[in-house]
Amino acid sequence: MLKQSLAMCLLFIINLTTLMSQNNGQSVKNVLGKSLITCCTDPLTGFYRNGRCETGPEDYGTHVVCALVTKEFLEFTKTKGNDLSTPRPEYNFPGLEPGDRWCLCALRWKEAYEHKSAPKVILESTHEKALEYIDLEILEEYALNKN
Repeated sequence: MLKQSLAMCLLFIINLTTLMSQNNGQSVKNVLGKSLITCCTDPLTGFYRNGRCETGPEDYGTHVVCALVTKEFLEFTKTKGNDLSTPRPEYNFPGLEPGDRWCLCALRWKEAYEHKSAPKVILESTHEKALEYIDLEILEEYALNKN
């Protein structure tokens, strides 16, 4: 009985994990058309705080661009009213430091790009929805790992 209960729990966890990483039955894709991979787990990023730049209808900021944040970007976004460097324990937010990977709002990244303050991006971890806001050629220009 205990083994059966444990097996059911394990199956539930596997199914839940699979469902969380799917979008309407489809595998979540990155800007390259391949499966989205984890952006960062330390600090734990993503709108859903699962390490991935996944999005959904409740994500009004569209946190889909996986970026390696820089001091310049952190200063820029702070001037726009979004202080990402100050810890906010009440929101379980550690505060970011240059070199951290983080799922950024697509429009904030684009704004930083327009002001010459955009950080490098990890294309494999950037959700395909980013392409609704930013041209792939621009993202490729800022790719951390250019091939």
